[in-house]
Order: sequence, then structure tokens, then C-alpha cells
Amino acid sequence: MKKISRTLMASLLSLGVSCAAQAEEVQVAVAANFTAPMKVIAADFEKATGHKIVTTFGATGKFYAQIQNGAPFDVFLAADDETPAKLEKENGTVAGSRFTYATGKLVLWSAKSDYVDAKGEILKKNTFAHIALATPKLAPYGLAAEEAMKKLGVYDALQPKFVQGESIGQTFTFVSTGNAELGFVALSQVYEGGKIKSGSGWIVPANLHNPICQDAVILTKGKDNKAAAEFTKYLQSESVKTVIRSFGYDL
Repeated sequence: MKKISRTLMASLLSLGVSCAAQAEEVQVAVAANFTAPMKVIAADFEKATGHKIVTTFGATGKFYAQIQNGAPFDVFLAADDETPAKLEKENGTVAGSRFTYATGKLVLWSAKSDYVDAKGEILKKNTFAHIALATPKLAPYGLAAEEAMKKLGVYDALQPKFVQGESIGQTFTFVSTGNAELGFVALSQVYEGGKIKSGSGWIVPANLHNPICQDAVILTKGKDNKAAAEFTKYLQSESVKTVIRSFGYDL
């Protein structure tokens, strides 16, 4: 076997150092409803670019407070468009970086088969003990659930039975474990292969609540982070849009 020349070895080592130097880490705060698609997108992005994504999932309202208090996030994927717009007005974002990455869908879901009917009439029958929703002040999906129940005229009757989660992720746990017989969750949490994958559910008509437009934005901390800019650009690519649609979102 021929020996590798010192010059070639130095070049290879230099190339390795150069690649490592170009790879960066990006801290991304992600609304809990987008957990499943984000895991797929993050893995694909890391393979394609060499950058590393560190994700934190939670409630949009809580993230806003954390960002205001100096949380080390570079990019924010919210569950609404109002919170990123508010941060933008407060000069907490990179100008021109905000865009809508998905439009969410709300579903009334139960882990039990044949429990939630196809028209959501179970809300009017009111035969259950507990119904879960995310806290409206913290989670846009919770606000959408509140709006839908008010529009259907069932809010006052159901309010004593509310079990509220701090995020849509916690709300889903309440329903999936049976602590609440049914609840309002994000369609993406129960959607697979073009249908609700388990239990039973009613996709809440979009005219019963304000649109759940979910915006992404680069935060001030991420203004010089190359990976942050590349990730938000990647999030708008056609291949990623296909992934997002596959989890039941509109674009």
C-alpha cells in the first residue's frame, strides 16, 4: 500500500477542519403541535447540511415569555402568527424573516373507537365527564377550541368539565391516557396516511374558529447564525412542504 504524502494528509485534515468549522448549531423553539413533522424535518436537514438542530417543544405563550427573558433560541416556530408579529414589533427578530410555514387543523379526538361521531354531535349531547383543551392564553389551538365551542353554543355547558393542558402536547396526553374521554388536539398529532390513525375524531370545520396560521421567524440571537438562515430557507422548500402536508396541515 502506498504511503499518503504529507502534503495530501495535510490537505485532508485541513478539509475536515474546514467542514467542521462551517457546520453550526441552531436552537429552535417549536410549538408542540408541530413535534412529529419537526422531528422528520430536523433529521433530513442535518443529513443535508451537516448543521445540528437542537429543538425544544412547548406552548407558544410560554416561549414568548422565555424569549422575552433571554432564552437562547435562534429560531421560533410558533402555533400562531400573532406572537411572532409581536416579537417583530418589539425588535426581537431579524427583519423580513417571518413567514407562515403551516396552517393548522383542529380535531375533536378520543382514544376510544367510535366515541366521537363524524359531526361532533357528542358536544351537544354532553354525556362525558371530562373534555380536554389547551389553555387558550398559552396555546393557539386551545383558543381555537374555545372559539369553536362558543360558535356551536356549547361553551357554557361544557366549561365545568374542562381539563386544560399548558400545551397541545400535554392536552393530547390527557386524552390518549384516558384522563379525559375526549379533547381538542392538533390534527397532526393523530394523523397518518391521510386519515386519523387511531381512536375516533371529528375535524373541526375551519369556519368555526379563526385560521391557525403558524409563523416562523429568526430571532435576534440567530441573526449571525448561518444554520438559522439555512434552516428557515429549507423549511420553505417544496420537499419540506410535502412533509408538512403529510401530517394534515394546509399551506
